[in-house]
Amino acid sequence: MKSYRKELWFNTETRRAFINITAKIEECLRESGIKEGLLLCNAMHITSSVFINDDEPGLHRDFERFLEKLAPEKPYEQYDHNGFEDNADAHLKRTIMGREVVVAITDGKLDFGPWEQIFYGEFDGKRPKRVLVKIIGE
Repeated sequence: MKSYRKELWFNTETRRAFINITAKIEECLRESGIKEGLLLCNAMHITSSVFINDDEPGLHRDFERFLEKLAPEKPYEQYDHNGFEDNADAHLKRTIMGREVVVAITDGKLDFGPWEQIFYGEFDGKRPKRVLVKIIGE
């Protein structure tokens, strides 16, 4: 069985962002040479996320509104965590959106359903953060 590992780095200019990383993940899969197996992609920071969904701008705005209703950024003092930082909302948003995705690899391709794409979700940006890509298989 083969194994492949790569870190992808992101540094958004905004506090929150959704970035389609499907092409970067497909590039990792090509580099790995693995044709049948599993791909794990996970955020390595507790205020960012990796998730699968549709690449539709209206849906991304809906995510933003939904998350802000559940865990509003302000007022900062509403959160016990915000004694030294102002990112408690980002921790909560990450919990909602998820840490990682696992995708089957079939015939050298990501085995997606219709419209599925992989996204990096940033909830406390403006600094470098990494995403792990781990692929195992034959």
